[in-house]
Amino acid sequence: MLELAGMFLGGLGLFLLAVAMITDGLKLSAGEALRGILASSTRTRLRGVLSGALVTAVVQSSSAVTVATIGFVNAGLLSLGQSFGIVYGANIGTTMTGWIVAAVGFSFKVEAFALPLIGAGMLFRLLRPTSRFAAFGEAIAGFGLFFIGIDVLQEAFATFALSVDVAGFAPQGGLGLVLYVLLGFAMTVLTQSSSAAIALTLTAASGGVLALNAAAAMVIGANVGTTSTAALAVIGATPNARRVAAAHVCFNLLTGGVALLLLPFMLLAVDRGGAALGLAAIPTVALALFHTSFNILGVVLMWPLTPWLARFLSRHFGNRAERLALPQYLDRNVLATPDLALRALCLELARVSEVVRNRSIEIMSAETPAREVVEQGVALDALIEAVETFATDLAASRLPDDRRGELTNALRINTYLEEVSRLGSALLDARDDVEAVLRPPVLEKVTDFQAGIVDYLRACDPAGPDFSSEALDADYDTLREQWHDLKAVLLEAAGRHQLRVGSLNAALEALRGCLRMAEQLAKGAARLRALGVEAPAPAMPADPPPEAPAEPTVETSDESTQAAEQASTAEPPAAAEPGTEPGPETKGAPGA
Repeated sequence: MLELAGMFLGGLGLFLLAVAMITDGLKLSAGEALRGILASSTRTRLRGVLSGALVTAVVQSSSAVTVATIGFVNAGLLSLGQSFGIVYGANIGTTMTGWIVAAVGFSFKVEAFALPLIGAGMLFRLLRPTSRFAAFGEAIAGFGLFFIGIDVLQEAFATFALSVDVAGFAPQGGLGLVLYVLLGFAMTVLTQSSSAAIALTLTAASGGVLALNAAAAMVIGANVGTTSTAALAVIGATPNARRVAAAHVCFNLLTGGVALLLLPFMLLAVDRGGAALGLAAIPTVALALFHTSFNILGVVLMWPLTPWLARFLSRHFGNRAERLALPQYLDRNVLATPDLALRALCLELARVSEVVRNRSIEIMSAETPAREVVEQGVALDALIEAVETFATDLAASRLPDDRRGELTNALRINTYLEEVSRLGSALLDARDDVEAVLRPPVLEKVTDFQAGIVDYLRACDPAGPDFSSEALDADYDTLREQWHDLKAVLLEAAGRHQLRVGSLNAALEALRGCLRMAEQLAKGAARLRALGVEAPAPAMPADPPPEAPAEPTVETSDESTQAAEQASTAEPPAAAEPGTEPGPETKGAPGA
């Protein structure tokens, strides 16, 4: 029994080592080609299934293909629907393991070609140790070990069958089949390789240890168990990664459930089909054909459900930043009605302004985790771009000439908000440099300046009851004077070696950016107020917005319309370029 246990462990170890060598070697040697197949062969869902099956069959790892697919979706190279085709194909491709095991079961000597493969692979690695040939050689050697590992497992199970009465291993009724499904699932979870679990199952069946229906139930369990790898891989990952993993789980659960319910009929069909195809009537061939058949059946069942599944998953697994990137008021259907389109644009700009202002305050106060603020910045960039696209489409429509001034004003506001968002991200990147100058000689001056900026940002609320452009002008003048005093104090402290000069320049640039951030936000707030945004803009929801949100109102009057037209025709004073100190010509600019 100890010798058998050693053979089991050694055969399984050789198999797992072989799969790792094949996967890693092919990813390193032909990674670009494999990624190219996935990226370019998914124009249709059917081509996605075929490319997913092909790549998985080659690299012998559905998990590697699924992870690569997740990366493509996050990079925008694949849509969520296109990724589903690859996931389906990867499940078909992983059935190649069963066919290899079945091939080894035929009467030929494994060592006759397995050992030369190992020798050739290692020769490639020795001749070109730092090139792609070395990785390719590792993959070839992995294939050799693959066959040897299966051969060792088959020998171990054959010996076990001779020494143990295996009649009790046949499943008893439905409960027995469920237990074997759970056993196959557990084996996959423990080895983190469905290929290993399937290889163990098929070799056990070929050695007479498992009945055919018991081995088929274990194959179903191993097929479902492979979802554990994807589920573990997306813990803490992006929403798109979780959606692809959820699609993988849905496909495998549905496929496994249907295969278990139809198990007697499928085994009968496999027996008849194998005979019609001229395949040998041995357990490994029957199980390989069964594994392939029920995965193809799963693709057929999921095919009409895929569009619905994509829509369902798109509404779930989202985070606050992703919901933020979706416009709440912009709808291309209202472009045909300029008044409604302009109103929707103003409401969206008011929402963007509030989010930009709150994010800037969070960055200044350093209370929100940096990762969350960075994600908000990416979402804001997408939202600001959506606003610009909508405004551009509106400009190309039949917009009356007397309303084009409001559109120009809206575009300027969007530009100001984009600049504030960029400056906030730059300040976040320089947070360590700013903290480096927070030393006793200048600590109070820096914190007072930052507190003044935060108070100013809070005052830049065009929907606030106390909003006043004149008051912002006066407060901005005070901030400018405070900045010049702070700059002088920082330079003096650096000259006395009280501060690190290495961090000083970056800190000065970041603090100067705070002043410009306040300036740009005040400009946008003043123009938003001129457009008549007086009702409170909707805050960023903590939960997904309801299906049909109540439509906020925007109060307008003759005076506000006249102010908007005047603001749209008046060119604002020249503003300092990003990253430069606001000069005397920009004094009082926030209220412009």
